[in-house]
Amino acid sequence: MNHEYFMRRAIELALEVPPFPFGAILVKRETGEIVAEGFNQSALNPTFHGEMVAINRCAELLQPTDWSGFDLYTTAEPCPMCQSAIQWAGIACVYYGTSIPYLTEHNWQQINIRASEVIAQTTFRKTTIVGGILEAECNALFDNAPKGIFHQHI
Repeated sequence: MNHEYFMRRAIELALEVPPFPFGAILVKRETGEIVAEGFNQSALNPTFHGEMVAINRCAELLQPTDWSGFDLYTTAEPCPMCQSAIQWAGIACVYYGTSIPYLTEHNWQQINIRASEVIAQTTFRKTTIVGGILEAECNALFDNAPKGIFHQHI
């Protein structure tokens, strides 16, 4: 799998909403096909994080019964809500760029629970999480985001 290729697509999606540069894609591991995409739309609904939008689009388009063949790429480490949805779906692998600690250190509002903690507490699933994919490029998205009222992940 070309992790950088897929992360670059997530970055492109994140640029759709510069104040909230959270982009995500779901990839069918077997074929490398991007099956669903999402970017943060929390202005419409606070649960519409990039990962949630991608998961919902996949559910609508493919109606999968087994999600274990999908990998998720996201510009930032999934928040507890998103990682919980990933766990419930059964997505086996998650790749992210920017970490929750980086976001909190740079004044982004985040719930301080790491995705790995959610995974550890989900005894009925095996999920692999890998951080730091194109980390510098993803960090730059958040560093360069317009500041002010929108400088938070809601």
